[in-house]
Amino acid sequence: MPQPLRIAIAGALGRMGREMAQAVVTDRRLALAARFHRPGSASEGLVSRDEALQSADVVIDFTTSAASAELAKVCAARGGPALVIGSTGFAASELAAIAETSRRVAIVRSGSYSLGLNMLTGLAEQAARALGPGDCDIEIFEAHHRHKVDAPSGTALMLGEAAAAGRGTALDMVARRGRNGITGPRPSGEVGFAVERGGSIVGEHSVSFCADGEVVTLSHSASDRVMFARGAIAAALWVVGRLPGEYDMRDVLGFGAGR
Repeated sequence: MPQPLRIAIAGALGRMGREMAQAVVTDRRLALAARFHRPGSASEGLVSRDEALQSADVVIDFTTSAASAELAKVCAARGGPALVIGSTGFAASELAAIAETSRRVAIVRSGSYSLGLNMLTGLAEQAARALGPGDCDIEIFEAHHRHKVDAPSGTALMLGEAAAAGRGTALDMVARRGRNGITGPRPSGEVGFAVERGGSIVGEHSVSFCADGEVVTLSHSASDRVMFARGAIAAALWVVGRLPGEYDMRDVLGFGAGR
């Protein structure tokens, strides 16, 4: 039987950190090598970041955009371990930093680790390709719990990027992230976003294609964070031994070009 893959969990005291640790210890293909959190955090079983990196084949990181970008730099400087990043809300400079570090270490980064949401992304791109801006307006809705700090969610932006790609444009050129006051008529080709925050909502996403007389809506509802943990584990198993580069769940699922 092959040796279990050694996993370190970043942000171990967070919601997803706890979920990931539980998922790892119940999977016989994996070993929970280390758990770490921000410097100064005190909890039984936590180790320093450096100690965690020394003992792991892959680090799974659902923390913050700044922490993930910094962790990627540290892993690249060491020549490993590989990274699975589930943080969202990245600034352009942070994305550039991760892209640079991926020249030296293998990184999977995704706005969602749900198989269903990644399927939804592909369907949204296909629908946008078939239903052009002269036919349909595109609106993306997302809802999350009160503790989520970024908006729109990384998954909503992933859906927007897919819809924009289906129409042969970049999301930054067509996105409308909010409406307030007298906004005037809707421009053709705009991709709109609406956001809800409240309670303990795990995650709701939908993409609506609104035409005169009819609306087509593609949607996904998450009821348990364990689905994100399963996807992150699949990414961790896949990324080991890959050439340096930045990958996403399309590569993990065999939809992307891969390397």
